[in-house]
Amino acid sequence: MNKDATESLKGGEIGIFPTDTAYGIGCRIDNINSVRKIYKLRNRPEEKALLALVSSLDMAREYVTITEDVQKRLINKYWPGGLTIILNCNIEKVPGIVRANGETLAVRWPEHSQLCEIIEEVGVPIVAPSANFSGQSTPFSIDEVDRTLLKAVDFIIEGVCTMRGVSTIINATVNPWRIVRQGVVQINS
Repeated sequence: MNKDATESLKGGEIGIFPTDTAYGIGCRIDNINSVRKIYKLRNRPEEKALLALVSSLDMAREYVTITEDVQKRLINKYWPGGLTIILNCNIEKVPGIVRANGETLAVRWPEHSQLCEIIEEVGVPIVAPSANFSGQSTPFSIDEVDRTLLKAVDFIIEGVCTMRGVSTIINATVNPWRIVRQGVVQINS
């Protein structure tokens, strides 16, 4: 299944898959048409940026600026895992639609080996908001994903979300850092 999903993502297709936290709907970060389709499928306003999943710290560094402080206090403690970090991004590499034309990107390295293998093989991060319609409850199993959404995508991977909760989001571009959403990771400063 990994090979099929990898080829689908490489080809610009959209899929629904488990992460360590929740089910996501995603595509490669650099396919603007697919990203636009995800906004449309989810009824998500384009002024709300998407988060990107990476398969390694090295991949993250290609897209966002990671300071020594962020690396020491956040990444070394909580990655891979359920922490999404908003960082300044490389606007040349991150399409405007993904970042809602801002200068930051919410990025996460999930603790999910199958998904990380797929991302690694695709070679670029994948955008992966939760697999729901904007404003509806986050799905933690395939049975909780709306059937309409399941029918609208190109591929589906079934599996287990080990944390079964939303990721914690922290904005590390402001001083002091600000928790945007409390989720599965409890941040200790």
